[in-house]
Amino acid sequence: MTLQGTSSQTAGPFVHLGTTDKHAVGCLVRDGARGERVDLRCFVWDGDGSPVTDAVIEIWQADASGKYPHPEDPQHRDADPEFASFGRLALDHEGSCTFHTIKPGRVAGPDGRLQAPHINVSIFARGLLKRLVTRIYFAGDPNNASDPVLALVPENRRETLLAKADPATGCVWRLDIRLCCESETVFFDV
Repeated sequence: MTLQGTSSQTAGPFVHLGTTDKHAVGCLVRDGARGERVDLRCFVWDGDGSPVTDAVIEIWQADASGKYPHPEDPQHRDADPEFASFGRLALDHEGSCTFHTIKPGRVAGPDGRLQAPHINVSIFARGLLKRLVTRIYFAGDPNNASDPVLALVPENRRETLLAKADPATGCVWRLDIRLCCESETVFFDV
């Protein structure tokens, strides 16, 4: 028997259909959720600096105490039942979406060292054979300096993973995700 390779398919051109038209999750907090509420606004840009309007962003994060609602989370406590931990949104005509969430707590990495508060991100878009995976950290968080994953990123590229707070509100954080070019966001091979 001989095996023959088949071609890959890219997502799109309407990558959001079936995933966000009925199953969008933009608000991860319910009444009573613990933690600092934040709005996370993500923008996605192509190599020409134009907004990407036909993509989907998924986020996955710990609750305010650093607990994931997942059976492999080794902590012996319950996750916040009023916090969803997962979100999925299509990008709008500006190439952006906004998640209503909380600032996550610190979680232990595989070696037991605490990581800085972060949000895991997957991007699905037309023309991509595989999802792009990155992280969002919060600019100015003192724990960023000791985060073991952020330390793997060259210092001059770490800025691409830092969401910045809107000085006018303090609770709206913005991250610009650049799919390619000189200031491309750091993506992880997972």
